[in-house]
Amino acid sequence: MNADTIAAPPDRLSRRIYLFTSVFSAVLYTVLLVAPVIAFPLTTKYQLEPTQVGLLFSCELGAFSLATVPAYLWLSRVPLVRSVTVCTIIVILGNLVSGFVPSFEALLLVRIITSLAAGSITVVLLALGPKASNPGRAFGLFVVCQLAMGALILAVFPSLYANADVSAMYWTLAGLSVICLFFIPLVRGIDLAEAGAAKPGRLTSGRSTLAKEKIPAFVAGLAAIVFFYIALSGVWSFMGQLSTAAGNSENATSIVLMIATIAGIASALLATILGDSPRRRGYLLSGFAVLALSVLVLLGGPALLRFAIAAILFKFGWTFVLPYLISSVSALGGGPQTMNTVNLMIGGGFALGPIIAGALIAGPSGFTGMIVFSFAALLAATAGAALLTRRTRGEAAAPPITGSLAAAEAADKERN
Repeated sequence: MNADTIAAPPDRLSRRIYLFTSVFSAVLYTVLLVAPVIAFPLTTKYQLEPTQVGLLFSCELGAFSLATVPAYLWLSRVPLVRSVTVCTIIVILGNLVSGFVPSFEALLLVRIITSLAAGSITVVLLALGPKASNPGRAFGLFVVCQLAMGALILAVFPSLYANADVSAMYWTLAGLSVICLFFIPLVRGIDLAEAGAAKPGRLTSGRSTLAKEKIPAFVAGLAAIVFFYIALSGVWSFMGQLSTAAGNSENATSIVLMIATIAGIASALLATILGDSPRRRGYLLSGFAVLALSVLVLLGGPALLRFAIAAILFKFGWTFVLPYLISSVSALGGGPQTMNTVNLMIGGGFALGPIIAGALIAGPSGFTGMIVFSFAALLAATAGAALLTRRTRGEAAAPPITGSLAAAEAADKERN
């Protein structure tokens, strides 16, 4: 055990993890969230087809996923300060270079390298959560802070960079990444290789295996995650273009997407406050129903009001489903390998969504084909989630994995 970890009181250590998670998730996990804003200036600068835009986003998000694979080898062996510093510097340089590359092919390569580094830090963020006194709070901050940054970018970028190309956006992301360097010391002394103490309703970070009888539910959960992310990443990446193709202005579309992202923040907070409970299955399936409804509302080239309703419902359902879906898989057990596999499925779904959506939009059915496919993917995800959360006869309700922020505060006070 590292001496720094021994010296740090549990509450102080948790606060360091919460702050580190908040800052890095806000800055580094914005690839998908800002896709609707970046897609149009990318198309203008490089004269891209929808399939090329989808390919770029898919490669970036695929790199996020691939970063999970080498993390199995280095995550518990390399000191966090060293690994996070190197990856953050690569992200900074990658965003800087992205503004200067002259061709789409060069941009594609640079974005892949940048996303590999950012994805490596994302793996660290997910691994740090179980080390905190309240993992639910760490995960809640992970979701809320990235959404808050996404909302800010959607609100600011279109007006701030109205007469600039996409380079200015990448340089802004580079500047934000520099800020992260000042927060790296927060992880000094944290040893991810050390198994945390087991707590009621909490997965430990030690090694364990998944019970055989839970493997079918685990497979169903992984399928639900993949289809969930294929659907949402495909729709969200082209949400802005879908709106403008229906005759809505770019400024109005940006405002709607910003409001939708705020709705996503609210639903993520709501899910954190409600926490896990015997009603988890109902919350999860209700969230999927909202998502499916929002996708259907997009059919037929919606005017601004209908588009706004669809976007807000879509984002609200997305971030409400997310914590319940992941916590349902986590509740099966299996230790850190479970969360690493979940992260791999998330990245895989992220990568497949935009490229499939781009190909469908470029086809004869256009946006209609993309929307119908996404709706079908959501139905498949809902079926997987229903199997994942199906309770066998005599099985007790799973203990909470994500608690409310208020309950976490009360627990902290009680420990003191």
